[in-house]
Amino acid sequence: MSANLLAVFYLISGVLFILALRGLSSPETSRQGNLFGIIGMAIAIGVTVISIGNFSLGLIYLLVCLLIGGSIGAFIAFKIPMTAMPELVAGFHSLVGLAAVFVAISAFLSPEVFKLGFPGDIKIASLIEMSLGASIGAITFTGSIIAFLKLKGLMSGSPITFTGQHYLNLFLGIALLILIFLLCKSQSSNLFWAIILISFAVGVLLIIPIGGADMPVVISMLNSYSGWAAAGIGFTLENTALIITGALVGSSGAILSYIMCKGMNRSFFNVILGGWGATEDNIKSSSKEQKPVKSGNADDAAFLMKNASSVIIVPGYGMAVAQAQHALREMVDALKKNGVKVTYAIHPVAGRMPGHMNVLLAEANVPYDEVFELEEINNDFANCDVAYVIGANDVTNPVAKSDPQSPIYGMPILDVEKSKSVLFVKRSLSPGYAGIDNDLFYRDNTLMLFADAKKMTEDIIKSL
Repeated sequence: MSANLLAVFYLISGVLFILALRGLSSPETSRQGNLFGIIGMAIAIGVTVISIGNFSLGLIYLLVCLLIGGSIGAFIAFKIPMTAMPELVAGFHSLVGLAAVFVAISAFLSPEVFKLGFPGDIKIASLIEMSLGASIGAITFTGSIIAFLKLKGLMSGSPITFTGQHYLNLFLGIALLILIFLLCKSQSSNLFWAIILISFAVGVLLIIPIGGADMPVVISMLNSYSGWAAAGIGFTLENTALIITGALVGSSGAILSYIMCKGMNRSFFNVILGGWGATEDNIKSSSKEQKPVKSGNADDAAFLMKNASSVIIVPGYGMAVAQAQHALREMVDALKKNGVKVTYAIHPVAGRMPGHMNVLLAEANVPYDEVFELEEINNDFANCDVAYVIGANDVTNPVAKSDPQSPIYGMPILDVEKSKSVLFVKRSLSPGYAGIDNDLFYRDNTLMLFADAKKMTEDIIKSL
C-alpha cells in the first residue's frame, strides 16, 4: 500500500475517532459514538496489518497477538460488572502507557527499522519524541497501576504522604528534563533506561498522595496521559492515526479533568502534580461520634414517597454495587402511577468515574430528560418532599460546606439536606470513599434505611 493511500485511511480513522468523541458526549448518541470508534479502530488496525506487505513470519506473530488480545478484551467486556468499570479503565490506561514504553524501546534499540537513523546516530527530534513518549507512558503505567489498586481496594484509598514528597517529585521532574537533554547529546543507552526507570517512580509518587474523593479526576487525568504518550510515539513513528488519536484522547482527557476539578472545587494543578494540596493535617479523618439516628423500613419509605408531590432520586456507588438500577426504575414507575413527580440528581463524581451513574440509569432505560446534573437540579431540593439517596455518600455530605478541615471541604455537593425528608439507603453508618463520616445521617429530617439497596428498593415497590 502506498504511503499516500495509507495516510488517507489513517485520516479517515481519525475523523471517525472525532465523531466517536462527539457521540460519547451525550447518552442519547453514545451508542452511535461507540460504533464510530469501533469502525475507526478496525480501519486503523486493518491498514496497519496490510501495510506490512509480504506475508512473513512477523505478520503471523502480529495476527496471533491480535487474536489473543482481542479474545481477552472481549472476555473481559462480557464478564466485567459495572461496579468494576473504574478499575478496568485504570487497567486499560496502564496497558496503553506500557505499549508506548515498549514502542519507544524498540525505536531506540532499532532506529533503522523505523527510518530514524542508526544506533548512536538517531535524529534529535526523534530522540526527543521517543523520550517524552516513553516517559509519559511509564508515568501512565505505574500511576494507573496505583489507581487500579486503590479502586480495587487492594491499597488504601487514603492519601499516602511523607515529608518532602512534593520536593522529591519536583526534583525527579527536573531530573527527567536534564536526562532527556543529555540523551540528545550523548545518545547513551544508560540515560535512556534511567529516564524510563525514573518515570516509573514518578508515576507511583504522583498518584499515592491523591485521596479516594479525587479518584474520578485521576481516572480522566491518566486517560489524558495515555493519549499524550500515544501522540509522542506517533510522531516518532510518523504515524498519522497515532498522532490524531493520541492528541484527541490527551486533550479531551485534560479538558474533562479540568471540568471535574472545577465541579469539585479542586485545583487542577494540585491534582496533576500529585495532590500538592494534600498534607498530613488535612487528610486525617475526624473521629466518628456516636450520635443517634432515625432508622425506618420499606413501609415507612413507601408511605412518605406515596404521599409526596415530588421525589428526587440520588444514585451513588451503593446502587452500582447492589445492581439496583432496574428495581429503582420499577419503583419510579410505581410512584408516577400515583401522580408523584420523580427526577434523578447526578453528581459529577458520583460512583468511581465520570458518567458512572448515567450509564447505569441508561441500562435501566431511564428517560434522559429525567436525569439532571448537580447545577441543574440543586435548587430543586429546597422544594422537594422526599430525597431518596441510594448509596451516595460523599457527594451528599454537608461537611463539604461546613468543615474546613475535611478532605472534601469546598467540593460542591447535592443539597439533599434541604429536602423535607431524606431517605438514605445504606448497609451501615460506615464512611464513604473519602473515609469521613456523613453528617447527613444524623439530621432530624433523615430516615436511615439500613439494607442492601436492591432489596430495600424491591421491598418499597411491594409496599407501594
